Amino acid sequence: MRTVIHKKNNYHFSCHAKFPACIITFMPVNRNKLSSIEFSDNAIRVLESRYLQKNEKGEICETPTELIKRVATSVAEAELNWGGESQQYIWEKKFFDIINQLLFLPNSPTLMNAGTAAGQLSACFVLPLEDHLEDIFSTLKLAALIQQSGGGTGFNFSHLRPKNDILYHAQGAASGPVSFMKIFDISTEHVKQGGKRRGANMGILNIDHPDIEEFITCKSIEGNLRNFNISIGISDAFMMALQRDDHWSLIHPNSHVTTKTIKAKYLWDLIVHNAWKSGDPGLLFLDTINESNPIPHVKRIEATNPCGEVPLLPYESCNLGSINLSQFVDPDKETLINWRRLEETVHISVRFLDNVIEVNRYLSPQIKKTVQGNRKIGLGLMGWSETLARLEIPYESDEAIHLAERVMKFIAEKSFDASASLAKERGSFRNWKKSIYYPATPIRNATRTSIAPTGTISILADTSSSIEPFFALSYERQHVLHNETLKEINKPLLQYLKKHQMASQDILNHIEQTGTLEKVSSLPQSVKNIFKTALEIHPFWHLKHQEAFQKYTDNAVSKTINLPQHATPSDIDHIYQQAWRSKLKGITIFRYNSRERQVLKQGIISDVKSCKVCIE
Repeated sequence: MRTVIHKKNNYHFSCHAKFPACIITFMPVNRNKLSSIEFSDNAIRVLESRYLQKNEKGEICETPTELIKRVATSVAEAELNWGGESQQYIWEKKFFDIINQLLFLPNSPTLMNAGTAAGQLSACFVLPLEDHLEDIFSTLKLAALIQQSGGGTGFNFSHLRPKNDILYHAQGAASGPVSFMKIFDISTEHVKQGGKRRGANMGILNIDHPDIEEFITCKSIEGNLRNFNISIGISDAFMMALQRDDHWSLIHPNSHVTTKTIKAKYLWDLIVHNAWKSGDPGLLFLDTINESNPIPHVKRIEATNPCGEVPLLPYESCNLGSINLSQFVDPDKETLINWRRLEETVHISVRFLDNVIEVNRYLSPQIKKTVQGNRKIGLGLMGWSETLARLEIPYESDEAIHLAERVMKFIAEKSFDASASLAKERGSFRNWKKSIYYPATPIRNATRTSIAPTGTISILADTSSSIEPFFALSYERQHVLHNETLKEINKPLLQYLKKHQMASQDILNHIEQTGTLEKVSSLPQSVKNIFKTALEIHPFWHLKHQEAFQKYTDNAVSKTINLPQHATPSDIDHIYQQAWRSKLKGITIFRYNSRERQVLKQGIISDVKSCKVCIE
């Protein structure tokens, strides 16, 4: 055991030399009434790299407690719009408490920018792209400003004319959507999000665009468009043509004339092969997305944020936050989950996210108007796999699926109640009369729930990310903090082995090397089932979990279906078609070891490569 004193930033931590999961206790300066905080070693490295404020010399000048105080104070200032200073103080304390206890964490831009001159607090944006050079570069400029402030951007390139289309006014030929994606990619490469992380984009092209073949293959060479996730905008009409083994028309976005007829199966096989090869493209089921569009009379949704969990209108952004479900588990009690505490946290979190809309600094008048017109928020969760492990429920089980539905239904209902209460206090969102809620239900927010990846904030909370299974029981996280590597060993597993007196040195060595329990003969299968990792879990169960959470989620669910290296294109074919049949809003897969540059590396002393994961 080692103990390190960090006088300058006023914290100390102790760490077992064998495992990197350290506990750091911060002692706030002149904050005697505020409780101390515990963070893992990896969490403190992320905090110091990305979230704690620095002075002009680049030196850290706030503690984590002061960060939380900064965020809570800034967001609580919105209370002055409807109440006095006493009301502001009450909610500042409540906001501080749920963050300080790691019950809830807002998205990264809020943690980075609240209470600072930057002031841009939203993570997710969608921007329009029209078929005019001036419009395209106006959007590029706004995207750069958004990414500079910590936000990610999504675009649908389907309105751009196809490659080689004649430009009569310029006596030339159009370069097409993919060429403009390359320009956006280069811009993103040189604009770091919030000065602290690489920018992120979602690029979408609809399945009937004449350039769809070029788009499908645009990331087949590793390194191309590295700042983009790409997804095909899939329609039900295309999927029906696929079922019939029919032909499919590619249509010019301006003239609406058919430019080519092609077998739907050919396009589908091209999509599947490239997804098998590199993980891209994913699919967005646009008709399914628009079936649950809460404001269909305003505009049709064509795009999502970079990770796909928030379908948005042009010039719309969304504020996200996630509840750490593992903090509400008590396996020694009859209820298993503290529902009363969870309900209280949901209500406070919804108010927090609605307040963010008020105190946010908007980077354009169009964004401000659209956001305040719809007031979308996205409350989700993290720590799902840790929750199941602590309850000793396998991810691959009907019991897990039933609990998923129960938990998300509860969060959906309580967030709806919280938004309805805010509507009574503050009024409904401006476009309420154009929404599916009019005239029956006055409500404050057009959407309330969303399942985000939570990659970075789950490190802060020292829990499993989002609703994903454990990626591995030990792994290295690369390409997150410059050239640093974060090593992690599964905390719930270590606790379980210790509790049941199974923590032999041979087992610990095996975990370190392989990241799984698969070949540990000394452990019963029931233990291995509880701690199955993402690549060991059958795709059926990945899909069932996504379906269970999507059933009670207003926006969408960001989820990666991790596949072993030996997975075949036919496996991906089945997964993509099943996702459409299950009414999922989007689907992303990643086949193990199919890229050289990947975020997670299985095991902490092995050479095994891992999968693509959204980390922001």
